[in-house]
Amino acid sequence: MSILVIATRNQHKVGEIQTIFGDQFHYLTLNQFERVPEVIEDAGTFTGNATKKAVELAKWLCGIRNEAHGKGNEGKWVLADDSGLEVDALDGAPGVNSARFAALDTGQQGNSSTVENNAKLLRMLRDVPLGRRTARFRCVLALTPVLERSGENASPVCTADEFELNTQVFEGVCEGRIVFEPRGNCGFGYDPLFMPLGYDQTFGELSQELKNSLSHRGKALGLLRTALMQEAGRNY
Repeated sequence: MSILVIATRNQHKVGEIQTIFGDQFHYLTLNQFERVPEVIEDAGTFTGNATKKAVELAKWLCGIRNEAHGKGNEGKWVLADDSGLEVDALDGAPGVNSARFAALDTGQQGNSSTVENNAKLLRMLRDVPLGRRTARFRCVLALTPVLERSGENASPVCTADEFELNTQVFEGVCEGRIVFEPRGNCGFGYDPLFMPLGYDQTFGELSQELKNSLSHRGKALGLLRTALMQEAGRNY
């Protein structure tokens, strides 16, 4: 069975991925590894950040063999994502800064809390009518194989360029609007504020199954699933 290393510690993301892919992979997350190198997400685009995370983690895994995670790296893939909310009235913000939106004002390190991010978003949109509160969730997935070194004399160096050339990228978008106050207890992040087009409920109110069929991450994962089926010639 192929191993999918999901480059996150966010169990909500892991749950969405497992729901769509089922039991066709053995799933690992960053929580199953020790001393994982920190990847600085300093690219200006979702694609840049997702690719950087996938490549750097795959490159690191190339140099380790851990019996608890399977022998060697054959059949092992790294799946990384970068996603966020783009609000038209804010010129596309928070965008790549979605997870640290409120922290941009304070200079604090790391991500802001969901409460802080949502409060800032509502504050900035306070005088914006519903018709101008158009927004979208965007997700970019990067899938990178953990390349296997062959032979005892193989070079221990795994170059980033080699991994980048083997990385596939998939993008999903969900259009909608930002409501005036949080609604619903499902989902995470900006979900209680985002109402997808064609619905009168937010992602925080919709069922997980329906949300997965509409969401940016669900769409990107659908494209990835199709690509894997075509490439591997079997149903994942």
